Amino acid sequence: MVKVLFVCLGNICRSPTAEGVFRELVSQKGLKSQIVTDSAGTGDWHVGKAPDSRAQKAAEARGYDLSDLRGRQAKSKDFMDYDYVLAMDHNNYADLQTICPSGYEERLHMFLSFDPDSPEVEVPDPYFGGPAGFDYVLDLVEEASEGLLKDIQTKHL
Repeated sequence: MVKVLFVCLGNICRSPTAEGVFRELVSQKGLKSQIVTDSAGTGDWHVGKAPDSRAQKAAEARGYDLSDLRGRQAKSKDFMDYDYVLAMDHNNYADLQTICPSGYEERLHMFLSFDPDSPEVEVPDPYFGGPAGFDYVLDLVEEASEGLLKDIQTKHL
């Protein structure tokens, strides 16, 4: 079983979008019994809350259901429980480094590093923008998800 955790700041926009996209890809490939997904935020403002309604609407327009996801905060134990801890931006990455136990650093990655052709290094936070920002996040996440799945298949399956 390969376990993947997507992490952004509040766990209501980028990381639940990434989780929803990736788990749908995993399901389409018939790998649900081999790959587990989750998402978290480095902050605790949205613990227990559903993803942002704009993120849900944009995802739903592309066939992804985020409605069952709920926010939670990332914790040190996540590095022991997950094979991949994927940060959406450099600030998330730095925050995750501070809680990463010694010996688990190789599990932390920038999510977009799995798409070498990405025009971005970070998944931009769409929270303060309009609908186009949520669509752009989906574009980036879809491409990186394909690369992530290839990495998992090569290394673990």
